[in-house]
Amino acid sequence: MYIGLDLGTSSLKAILIDDSQTILAEHAVSLEVTRPQDGWSEQDPSQWLIATDTAIRALSKQVDLSAVRGIGLSGHMHGATLLDSADRVLRPCILWNDTRSATEADMLDADPRFRAVSGNIVFAGFTAPKVVWVKNNEPDIFAQIAKVLLPKDYLRLYLIGDHVAEMSDAAGTSWLDVAKRDWSDDLLAATDLERTHMPTLVEGSQSSGTLRDALANDWGLPKGVIVAGGGGDNAASAIGAGVVSKGDAFVSLGTSGVLFAASDAYQPDAASAVHTFCHALPETWHQMGVILAATDALQWLSRLTGQSAAALTRDLGPLQAPARTLFLPYLGGERTPHNNPAMRGQFLHLDQATDARAAARAVLEGVTFAFADCHDALRSTGTVIERALALGGGAKSDYWLSAIATALDLPLMLPKAGDFGAALGAARLGMMAANDVGVEIATLPTIEKTIAPDLSLSSAFQDTHARYRAAYSTLKDL
Repeated sequence: MYIGLDLGTSSLKAILIDDSQTILAEHAVSLEVTRPQDGWSEQDPSQWLIATDTAIRALSKQVDLSAVRGIGLSGHMHGATLLDSADRVLRPCILWNDTRSATEADMLDADPRFRAVSGNIVFAGFTAPKVVWVKNNEPDIFAQIAKVLLPKDYLRLYLIGDHVAEMSDAAGTSWLDVAKRDWSDDLLAATDLERTHMPTLVEGSQSSGTLRDALANDWGLPKGVIVAGGGGDNAASAIGAGVVSKGDAFVSLGTSGVLFAASDAYQPDAASAVHTFCHALPETWHQMGVILAATDALQWLSRLTGQSAAALTRDLGPLQAPARTLFLPYLGGERTPHNNPAMRGQFLHLDQATDARAAARAVLEGVTFAFADCHDALRSTGTVIERALALGGGAKSDYWLSAIATALDLPLMLPKAGDFGAALGAARLGMMAANDVGVEIATLPTIEKTIAPDLSLSSAFQDTHARYRAAYSTLKDL
């Protein structure tokens, strides 16, 4: 058996699978985020340890864990967990969606070495600018830093008693040489840190160590359980969905939106705001276009109208050409392709006939065009996507998937019901590390149906996408 632990922002999820990858048990534990000031987002790392203990004990009540051979980890990326020389946490972890370090991010991004070596823009959400913010605003804490760990790697420290990270998560710090898959001494020095402040690195499918005997005894696990390197949340989700080879891709319609493509080559284009990271597998990379509001935009409209998202999108019928009404889904800024945290959402061309359902269609179409922007950005780097899995809560809407398939000119494959997320990917990585097996176990899920582009509407979607891009260009400076 193999355990996958997915440390999310709002919950920690644990699943247990067997050799056939059947899910035998699962359990989730809620986590709390604190926001002490506007734009701040923090979490107490002690929650992660308590949640892990609670989740694994819950698994043990469902299934005898004496056959467990491997544990894999996944976690929300970019968090700054700062430890002193005794591994004590110096302050709450600054999370991925914390925007306080925008000034520091701009400063680092102005140094051409960061884009050249890390392959990415230095976003305010990344780890390095957060630590520079601590240096500038909490110098007493900065002076005590002995190790900087990403969230899941602090959880790993609890499990194995050692400081270890893996490539996919480390790529989101702005300190990794993503081509060489190693820390960059130059980039660390630019933030007044050294390699000694960083954990050692392994590949996601390799062993990072073994579970501490005391925990194994407490949880009813055997001694010597391998803890795999694991992956950042999107890379682990890709392992769970079987998106592991060149040309494989997924569209994730969650709170935020992701267009993820696996690659066997490193081909960055930082200026496009495409994220180019190491994958959780050796000699593999991935690219992501990231939009900050996908189903979140629909939930916003739900709150505004007092109607549920399901009611707003029920019985939309077959796909229609986009209406004249435009929605720009930039409710909290945007990543790809604009890297514009200041932009905000817009409704355009409203009239007296615009009702809640028409507004809902415009929201679905606006998010669709944001994905089309991501697709264009990925194609500009040379990445070719021939088809993509459709994942996330928004994938329950056939209308939305038809719109995305048509706008991107890509068939979308909808899996049969099941869990193909980061927790399964983490468990698969645990299986790889424990058994010295490879990518062949990361298979695609069974496909329920494939939604093809509606070619009769392609030109209408292309024309409206052009209007959507023009609207952004006109409004971004207002």
